[in-house]
Amino acid sequence: MSDVFLQEVTKIVGPENVLLQKEEMAPLLKERRGLYVGSCLAVVLPGSTEEVAALVKLCNQHRVSYTPQSGNTGLCGGAVPAGGILVNLGRMDNIRNIDPLNATLTAESGCILASLQEAAQEEGLLFSLSSPSEKECRIGGNISTNLGGINVLRYGNTRDLVLGLEVVLPSGEIWYGLRGLRKDNAGYDLKHLFIGAEGTLGIVTAATLKLYPYPRVQQTAMVATASLAELMEAFASVRNHFAENLCGFEIISRVAMVVVCECGINTREPFEQPYGWYGLIELNSTDPQLDLLGPLEKLLEGSSYAYRIAITEEEADELWSLREQISDAQKKKGASIKHDVSLPLSRLVDFIGEATELVQQRIPGVLACCFGHAGDGNVHFNLTQPADMDGALFLEMWGEVNKIVHDVVHRMDGSIAAEHGVGQLKREELLRYKDPVEIEMMRIIKRAFDPLNLCNPGKVIDI
Repeated sequence: MSDVFLQEVTKIVGPENVLLQKEEMAPLLKERRGLYVGSCLAVVLPGSTEEVAALVKLCNQHRVSYTPQSGNTGLCGGAVPAGGILVNLGRMDNIRNIDPLNATLTAESGCILASLQEAAQEEGLLFSLSSPSEKECRIGGNISTNLGGINVLRYGNTRDLVLGLEVVLPSGEIWYGLRGLRKDNAGYDLKHLFIGAEGTLGIVTAATLKLYPYPRVQQTAMVATASLAELMEAFASVRNHFAENLCGFEIISRVAMVVVCECGINTREPFEQPYGWYGLIELNSTDPQLDLLGPLEKLLEGSSYAYRIAITEEEADELWSLREQISDAQKKKGASIKHDVSLPLSRLVDFIGEATELVQQRIPGVLACCFGHAGDGNVHFNLTQPADMDGALFLEMWGEVNKIVHDVVHRMDGSIAAEHGVGQLKREELLRYKDPVEIEMMRIIKRAFDPLNLCNPGKVIDI
């Protein structure tokens, strides 16, 4: 069957777009942290939505599963196949349309995030979605995991930036929903079923995205405090003062700062003395005459916080580099058990305090490397192995440590999956923490869209 099936696949996309050799497929079958390594009959590289639809119909005919993949930068194994074919959308990287008056951009799923930002900027507009991996990740994956990123405070998550979608359904039909409308109440808003669904309900092939006027002034600063409670007070003060001009507020723990200063590239301590917590502030405005520097300086001068205001673009880049390099720097410290969680802002201090205490009781010497998007409650609670502990032994405790951390998250009305998705990594934990009624509703939706369970099976939820 596989030979006949692969012959039909080749007819659809052409022989040059079917990868069969192990060495060709290997980079696309491995999750970037190495937690999951998949297998498949072939990696298929379609060049159009119609080719994707033809592939899905063929898979249905032969009962072959398929896994959609964009940039393969995910962290939960959501784009790693377990058999069937891997449908990599990297060739579908066309920007189909930019409408400056409507402030929208329509792009295919294989477009790299940074390229969309650049295309919007050429029109004097801003595509606000931003992430440290924006030069690698692709918009299809961003949509499938509902990426948050660093600008959520002002512009929202990916979900808030998507106006319309084009989707190949598990039936092989194409839903042409690329509408650039801000208001459309003509029935159910179906696009939201696919945003954050991790390719389990269909393959997103293109999206119409919301743009904003490009900021004409920006201001970056960093504050430092002894405690997280004080840092959250600083955040509230800046938010209340600057309102919609505040687009980002990132938090960095002392442990994370030490890691990035020791292991980052061209990084250094931002202050002469160490502090317990750091907050990275980003303000912007479309009004070129608006003074952000003066009011920010006045606000911080009247506070008890240490602060540093970036005067030049180079200084702003230096401060942002500290935040952006944390994940890569942490790899140099050994094995890590990572958690992408979100909490109500009012519980953030309690969560980090309690979760840190509990994991340190279980693993003395473990380093809690905490950082994230304080403005929206998303924290990357990453644990690095103790210096005197074997890395493999530390990773064997992943499940036990996850339960410790996620139990605290659940008790404090948080989410165990903030912006990286569920994938394979958190599928079983989803059953533990989600309401049974909610789980059954998800299964009903999955069965309705994908009764054969061929569309990215084994991810998010089983039916």
